[in-house]
Amino acid sequence: MAILNPAVTDAAQASVFVCAERGVPRRRHASDMAMSLRTIIFQIIASPMKLSAGLARLIRMSTAAATTEPVCIHNAPSPTLEQLPNDCETLQRMVLELVLTLQQERRDKEALHQRITLLLRRLYGPRQERFNPDQLLLFADAGADQASDTAVASSPPEPDASTASSAKRRRGKPHGRGKPSADLPRRPVHYELSEAERLCSCGQPRVDIGTDVSEQVDWQPASVFVWQHLVHKYLCPHCSKKSAEAAMPPSDESPRESAAAAPTAAEPATRAPPPDPATIRVASGPIGPAVVSAVKPAMPIAKGLPGPGLLAQVIVSKYFDHLPLYRQQHIFARQGVSISRSTMCDWMAASAELLGPLYELMVAAVMQSLWLHTDDTPVKNQGHAPDATATARFWIYAGDRTHPYNVFDFTINRKRDGPQKFLKDFHGYLHADAFSGYDALYLPSPRADGAAIKEVACNAHARRKFHEARGSDLLRSHQALAYYGQLYALERAATTNQFDDAQRLQMRQDFAVPILATFHAWLVEQRVQVLPKSPMAEAIGYALNNWPALCRYTEAGFLSIDNNLAEREMKRIAIGRKNWMHVGSEKGGQTAAVLFSFTSTCHRLGIAPWAYLPDVLSRLPTTPAEHLGELLPDRWQAARQQATAHTAASSADSPAASQSSP
Repeated sequence: MAILNPAVTDAAQASVFVCAERGVPRRRHASDMAMSLRTIIFQIIASPMKLSAGLARLIRMSTAAATTEPVCIHNAPSPTLEQLPNDCETLQRMVLELVLTLQQERRDKEALHQRITLLLRRLYGPRQERFNPDQLLLFADAGADQASDTAVASSPPEPDASTASSAKRRRGKPHGRGKPSADLPRRPVHYELSEAERLCSCGQPRVDIGTDVSEQVDWQPASVFVWQHLVHKYLCPHCSKKSAEAAMPPSDESPRESAAAAPTAAEPATRAPPPDPATIRVASGPIGPAVVSAVKPAMPIAKGLPGPGLLAQVIVSKYFDHLPLYRQQHIFARQGVSISRSTMCDWMAASAELLGPLYELMVAAVMQSLWLHTDDTPVKNQGHAPDATATARFWIYAGDRTHPYNVFDFTINRKRDGPQKFLKDFHGYLHADAFSGYDALYLPSPRADGAAIKEVACNAHARRKFHEARGSDLLRSHQALAYYGQLYALERAATTNQFDDAQRLQMRQDFAVPILATFHAWLVEQRVQVLPKSPMAEAIGYALNNWPALCRYTEAGFLSIDNNLAEREMKRIAIGRKNWMHVGSEKGGQTAAVLFSFTSTCHRLGIAPWAYLPDVLSRLPTTPAEHLGELLPDRWQAARQQATAHTAASSADSPAASQSSP
């Protein structure tokens, strides 16, 4: 009787060979062989690495332990030699089952270990996906070695040592204490000697020859104050007197007629008839309004308590510094101002409504972009149902360089209706992840030759999957990371050398496209060699399924290799929701989306939001619709810079003008 079944796997046969080499000869009597197999099975089961699934199969197959009742794996007693069958064929099948079970358990154990390691790394480990550059050439086959050598040989020329050292010095952070910003106001404090202290020992007074200047940064706590709007009223005595005289009846009647017209004591007094307008005497000259008042400018919230500065402070604190309203309530209370969080919530809704027309202008401008970056992140929606929260979504749409606005949108779910409705007027390249809700956007338009929106996938997502597969397949994961290391090195070199779009496109066509071709061939080769449900198979499948979109960034120099720009802005929401936890309703989500759009755009353009928002909130009520574009963040910044430059030029010319004047 043959011991090994030719249908079993190589691993199973190897395991049986190992068992045979440990004391079980291949050619023995059937009873001796059965006894040896029983001993082997008993040792496998009784070993510290016994398997629950294999034990269940063993108990079900054993004739001595056969039962119709369900068996509890954890409470099942360990079998003995007497419980195992004496049939050699049955024992061979049991060995095969145990070997197969061992292989499956090891695969499951590796998968679980990979998930646990990934979870612990996300909770407690570093967020950076660092990669050791010494492992860039860790390739397993000669083809990859040749590809690596080709990539190294065809890499762009490196700058000389002086240029590289200067670039490195520019990128590094300066050490020591930095100088305070020149934009901060200065408050000089002079330290002078008295007249007596200036006297020298010779009796002559010392003269001032200069100063030693040192600067110190100090902090003055924010103060809350009250604007008293005193609307003055003005009276014209002349026009007031004329108006009073004009309203009086004519007085040219004779006293006799007046006396005759007067009622006697016997006659009851009657009310005098109203004067005839035709008989009213009109004073000569124009008569203006007697009382006029100064015009009070329109406020951000009509008849509301907060001024534009207070509204901007609450907006910046929550939507830029991630400070929830209940904490701001306590901060204001320490300064002697009692403002409830519900009141501040109403202020935020009113501010978003006031900024709504400007937000719509930003959305329309972003839709004119040649390319967009988009991403989404979940947030809890408290207004979905009583005593329950639902998962809603914030979406970001970042415009290109000529439309530098970050606009946010809010939806109550993650269905494809949200992006389709928002991007209905967009035509261009869309940087996004592999979310299936975007797939309908990439379909060819029936009225056009191709798709209106072209997908540009994120290589950072694909790279991250290989980075997460290191625990289960170290060699292949590092080889994939090495390919990505070469691609990102090219992008960093282009940024360091300040390539324009044409130069960046030429670099990608010359160097990145060959690397991607080699990488794709390696992915196709490795796909059939890895386990179907392993993390490495998932990473390879993700890359191959999205390969055309992953390579689309090489078609234009203005496209990005990844979607990290949108993901960085999503961190603003992620950090904020750890503090304010949720949105109160769908309207609250729309309010947050509008206010996030302005704070994020200010951060993108380098504008201080506390300087922009008060000015815009105070000017919006009186700005006509045709001039709203002047309040967009980039135009507001340009106007402010132009005014500052004009003021500086005027102040620089004033001394020369005063000196030239006689």
